[in-house]
Amino acid sequence: MKKTLTSLVTVVVALVVWFVAAWLGVDLPFDDAGSGASGEYAAVVEQLGSLPVKGRAPMTGYAREEFGPAWKDVDRNGCDTRNDILRRDLTGVSLKRGTKGCIVSRGVLEDLYTGTTIRFVRGPDSAKVQVDHVVALADAWQKGAQQLSVSQREALANDPLNLLASQGAANSQKGASDAATWLPENKEFRCQYVATQVAVKAKYSLWVTSAERDAMASVLSRCDGEVPFPGPVPALGVRH
Repeated sequence: MKKTLTSLVTVVVALVVWFVAAWLGVDLPFDDAGSGASGEYAAVVEQLGSLPVKGRAPMTGYAREEFGPAWKDVDRNGCDTRNDILRRDLTGVSLKRGTKGCIVSRGVLEDLYTGTTIRFVRGPDSAKVQVDHVVALADAWQKGAQQLSVSQREALANDPLNLLASQGAANSQKGASDAATWLPENKEFRCQYVATQVAVKAKYSLWVTSAERDAMASVLSRCDGEVPFPGPVPALGVRH
């Protein structure tokens, strides 16, 4: 009876502290958040805890052009970033003749957002497969990217770490959402998805909101094993 009463008092105190903190707008310590993570994901939780927590900045001044020309060839391999990612993420890839092995004409996507298989054919239905910014550019703009240089924003927009071929409909549904408002339908991919967002935000000195941090920590608390970040973009090769 005494043990039960003590546990009840502990819960009540915790709830009171939580409500007072919420009313005052104070963030509670992050020490125990995501503590269920193991393996490499435990390090992701630590990295998440190191990210600044702030509110969203205004969208004032945002435009896609602030992150440079769309799909700029930043690695100077002679191929735009979109096709780099399609070559990386699709299987059974065929390349358009006369493009020096660059432009993907067809292939198959095992979509990580939905767990579905999509056949990509360049043409009227190309939008069925899109290349998503895992950390949306508009979200990045509101969380620190305004303070980055033009070259840093271009790097963010074309960084293979932050890019993923995905189902067009899922990409459109996600929009500029962060982890607090959108997570992949495919639950098995959520650990990698959140880990990627944390890595990108750390790499480019971006921050998270309190709700976003808590949503990320909730996902990471159930993750274990290695973090399979996207691999390198493959070298150009002529295949028809």
